[in-house]
Amino acid sequence: MLSESIANPRSISVAEFLKTAPEELGLELIAGGEGLETNELRSERIQKLGLGLAGYSSYIHYGRLQMIGKSETAFLQGFSSEERADAVSSLPAENIACLLITKGLEPIEEVAAFAERHKIPLLRSGAVSSRAIALITSFLQDRLAPETTIHGVLVEMHGLGVLIRGESGIGKSECALDLVARGHRLISDDSVRIKSLGGTLVGSSNEITAGFLEIRGLGIINVRELFGVASVRSSKELSVCIEFRRSEEQMEGDRLGLEMETEEICGSRLPKYSLPVRPGRNLASLVETAVKVYMLRCEGSDAAKEVLERHSRALASEGKVTS
Repeated sequence: MLSESIANPRSISVAEFLKTAPEELGLELIAGGEGLETNELRSERIQKLGLGLAGYSSYIHYGRLQMIGKSETAFLQGFSSEERADAVSSLPAENIACLLITKGLEPIEEVAAFAERHKIPLLRSGAVSSRAIALITSFLQDRLAPETTIHGVLVEMHGLGVLIRGESGIGKSECALDLVARGHRLISDDSVRIKSLGGTLVGSSNEITAGFLEIRGLGIINVRELFGVASVRSSKELSVCIEFRRSEEQMEGDRLGLEMETEEICGSRLPKYSLPVRPGRNLASLVETAVKVYMLRCEGSDAAKEVLERHSRALASEGKVTS
């Protein structure tokens, strides 16, 4: 396993959420400002506060955003001031990271007082509840997704995200340059950021090195300027991993390719091919072929199995002739 660094705090402060959430939400702070830095969102799941206000608060989970929409507001408005205060005070304040009023509704006075008293940020959005849920869920899924940074190169080939790994100096960047010259697209060189979004691995480049390749003897080159805007892209779902190794002496196991290797990244397993590297081998052609073999394999075609089946039929035929 090659070295990789993992950075996944799985939380975001409400202050950061307020600053970086989609502009379409139009978030504003109503009360509870003292809790902006200390309160954290730890899940992309959003809960509506309806049952909690009715006294059933067992499933108000820690670290989630609690939403107050038109139904919750109408429910509270049907109570007297004392009844509203009782309903709100029964909520488990220690489990609530943030409250959000949708549709630009006026905050209930008792809710604002509860938020201020317990230092729970009370936010308001002009978006309707369904739209707010969609926007916030997508935003939090991205921000809270398991993430790792891996040493390697990521390219797009035939619509697939191909992660090329191997020790430093083995020829990953030179191979990527050759692939780009053949019409494929560069996503990231040297350092690949990978997120697991709902079990799907998505790779991207950091902002500083995006669109650049470091080639020994040439230095840093601008791929976009050399090969055009279509030669690069910002991110891509990972489909297959190809690992370069120094020599065939390091290659062990199945030489026919009957069994597919895998690489574990962020808890997900990625199909992998290991290619021995030695002078004279055309790495770009090997990578292109490996990707096409993988595509055929996904469609049910397996050359190794076909050869074995032919061999078995040939042996069976020889046995019949001999007998």
